[in-house]
Amino acid sequence: MIVCGDNALAQRLTRELAGVYGQRVTVVLPSLRGGDHGPQIAALIGAPGLSVRAVEARVPDETALRDAGVEHAAALALTSGDDQLNIHVALRARRLNPRLRLVIRMFNRTLGGYLENLLDRAVEVHSPELDAAAVDASTTVLSDSDTAAPSLVAAAVVGSDKIVHADGLLLRAKERTVGTAGRRDPLCTLALLPGSPGSGEGGGEGAAGGARAPGGADGTGGRGGDAGDEPVLLPGDDALAGLPPRRGAVVLEAITRSTRHGPVTGRLPAMPGLPALQHLNELFSRRLRISLAAMAGVVAVLACANWWVSDTTWLHAAYLTLLDFFAINDPNVGEPPDTQVLQLLAGLAGVMLLPLLLAVVLESYGAYRRASALRGVPRGLSGHVVLLGLGKVGTRVLDRLLELGIPVVCIERDPEARGIALARARRVPTLIADVTEDGGVLSEARLRRSRALLALTSDDGTNLEAALYARELKPELRVVMRLFDDEFATTVYRTLRDTYPLAQTRSRSVSALAAPAFAGAMMGRQVLGAIPVGRRVLVFAAVDVRENALLEGRTVAEAFRPGAWRVLALDVARPPERRADLAAGPAGTGELAWRLHPGYVLRPHDRVVVAATRRGLSTLLSAGPAPAPYLPDTGRHRVPRPPAPPEGG
Repeated sequence: MIVCGDNALAQRLTRELAGVYGQRVTVVLPSLRGGDHGPQIAALIGAPGLSVRAVEARVPDETALRDAGVEHAAALALTSGDDQLNIHVALRARRLNPRLRLVIRMFNRTLGGYLENLLDRAVEVHSPELDAAAVDASTTVLSDSDTAAPSLVAAAVVGSDKIVHADGLLLRAKERTVGTAGRRDPLCTLALLPGSPGSGEGGGEGAAGGARAPGGADGTGGRGGDAGDEPVLLPGDDALAGLPPRRGAVVLEAITRSTRHGPVTGRLPAMPGLPALQHLNELFSRRLRISLAAMAGVVAVLACANWWVSDTTWLHAAYLTLLDFFAINDPNVGEPPDTQVLQLLAGLAGVMLLPLLLAVVLESYGAYRRASALRGVPRGLSGHVVLLGLGKVGTRVLDRLLELGIPVVCIERDPEARGIALARARRVPTLIADVTEDGGVLSEARLRRSRALLALTSDDGTNLEAALYARELKPELRVVMRLFDDEFATTVYRTLRDTYPLAQTRSRSVSALAAPAFAGAMMGRQVLGAIPVGRRVLVFAAVDVRENALLEGRTVAEAFRPGAWRVLALDVARPPERRADLAAGPAGTGELAWRLHPGYVLRPHDRVVVAATRRGLSTLLSAGPAPAPYLPDTGRHRVPRPPAPPEGG
């Protein structure tokens, strides 16, 4: 794996690839002795359990890429904040290695989509013999806000860092005891913990945006404990039988299925003239609707009386009544007294119509103004999330919360912020105020009745001040802060954890949240995410059954290898309609079937989601029909694929 960049994301990504996934990583950066994060990256080189080296180059040109081994690399991540530089390096790398998996950080999402198509087509041009299956996730363009949003939402909604997104489901690993493991009907038991049961998800440095220990992923680099101190990953039914109820366990729970439009987002009122009677209560007030109905009743009564006293049809009587009502009929001179009285009454009712029509116009105009204005906070709102900041990250978080159907109240000081348009369109209650100047704005957002506070502005001081004020209003409130500096985030987390031990506090840097998504993209689209369990790691991946000797033709129970891998779900979509990346964005389409029957036989066209150790996933993938790589500069001769490792390895 190659990582280009000298920033917090590059440092985090290098640690994630080397420590969690056990990959060999080469970092291309200007200097190990200076720059933004050169010394921090230098500390990873030679660290126990990590395989990291560096290539120093002012610009990652073709020479630097060759020195980093781009021709033999599996993936390249471009983490610079300069979109143009990332595009130039990506084009060079694609020419040097058409099979290279590219993961590019870009702020411009539209340009990123065009770049993905361009670089994927370049694969076909440079190596037409490669098909789409041979180059897994050829090009992936990510942005910090998109990758950080799911973790921020999960921290606010479920208070957990150990999450995986698959098919619109939010999956979390929750520490429980064997006796309480079935409380929320978990999908499976991921691990048995050593010793006494854990204390749940309360903080560690990993939760606070602090540094994860570099070694120990999957048991390969850990130190300071014997085998009895390691968790038992993916235990079988025999291992679970007869355990004491207080034995600690890690279970996989499904939190919620996302929907495209949550029930709390509201709708804009319908345009006048459209047949949408259900929205009349939004266009006109109740008193105005009653007045209009009463006026229509008066006209109907006058029309009936006119029909009764005159020798004509009911339709002609109604027509004459309307003419009198609008004062456009001739006076009934010489007519019987009752007819003249009815004409006077109709004219009087017509006079009362004028102020009523004016009220209709004014209320319709007010409805349009309310539709284009920001919605206020409902008086009885509770159980919502207070979102502070509607910038790039805040907008993506708001979108995710609405997709999950979670009520939100937004606070933003800039009326022209990026997320204001989304809040207005989805009728989200929004307050335009500065929390540093107006301390009552959090109270106005009904913070005391909320479930969490997300402080996601671009200013660390503002986020910290909002968090501290929220603690004063509601000490047990779950608070998630966005902090740019990693060390500051760790310090803030520890201080708030010690000061408010019963409350959940999460301090996040965007680079720490984005690194797992970038690492998963570099591993390929089959990898949905990774969850640490103690000093070991479980990887969640989508695997094709076809020609896989360890899966094809076997039942779900037979395909289960305790301690190595376990089949969790089946992709029920037809093969031509399957999404290449099950973890990309909210789905909500139900393409995955969970809780499979143990006797279900896996067929060649099936695709399954598995939970596996790193070594187990390597064994499982090596048993499939993965294409053998090409030797560079030797034409189209293939390298013989090495035999699969033994099942126990």
